[in-house]
Amino acid sequence: MADETQGNGEIPGAEVTLDIHRPHSARMYDYFLGGTTNFEPDRAAAAQALAVFPNAPIAARANRAFMHRTTRMLARRGITQFLDVGTGIPTSPNLHEIAQQVDPSCRVVYADNDPIVLTHAQALLRSTPEGRTAYIQADVRDPEHVLDAVEKTGVLDLGRPVALSMNALLHFVSDDDGVFDIAETFKRRLRTSGSALVLSHFTPDFAPEDAARGVRVYRESGTYVQARARAEFARFFDGWNLADPGIVPTPRWHPDAASAGTTVTDAQASCYGAVAFRP
Repeated sequence: MADETQGNGEIPGAEVTLDIHRPHSARMYDYFLGGTTNFEPDRAAAAQALAVFPNAPIAARANRAFMHRTTRMLARRGITQFLDVGTGIPTSPNLHEIAQQVDPSCRVVYADNDPIVLTHAQALLRSTPEGRTAYIQADVRDPEHVLDAVEKTGVLDLGRPVALSMNALLHFVSDDDGVFDIAETFKRRLRTSGSALVLSHFTPDFAPEDAARGVRVYRESGTYVQARARAEFARFFDGWNLADPGIVPTPRWHPDAASAGTTVTDAQASCYGAVAFRP
């Protein structure tokens, strides 16, 4: 049973047990973004990653900016329901803040499997009065459970268009865990035409040696990661229609005024991003 939060309310009966002795990808990501919600094992593992992939903070910021731009675009296109799986530690502006700037009635459900995210879930519940937000503790590797828990919140109607965001998440799921089947399960349950899939994913295509070293460091620290080439990334969108400009490095996906004057190379980002719509 997932821990659920709704609206701007409390977190009912939430008990958090943190394993702070092992690094976690969400807390390492927080460190790369300059956050403070991380522990010594996270910082040590992040330092090892930086030693072989010094562009990690640049890639993290580029990914965060990609999330902002995709969310803004989808809200402007009239999507008012968002499911963010692999939320990570809240760093304002969060997805619901971006969406509700465009349309205050937007509804957002966040899902993550790191208990530390639950301790910060109140930041994800500060919805506009017109909208609504919720947080569930769930693991992407059990997509049916995630979606069942989403429906139980009553925040999203899966019979209407939903934008599913899984940014910088699926590279932490192995082929053996059925990563492509996981994506297909989500796509099948988001059954309404006009639903959207937003993904970003670590790739070896632009800096293969750096990517290989980064993969090794993450795995040695106990965090599985798998960089995937463009053709593999494209499989996640099978059957759906890619939005312009298709599959591109995250900084190249509709750069906006906020990114003007800043140059992030494909190798620095080492991450593909794309948005696709259900026909």
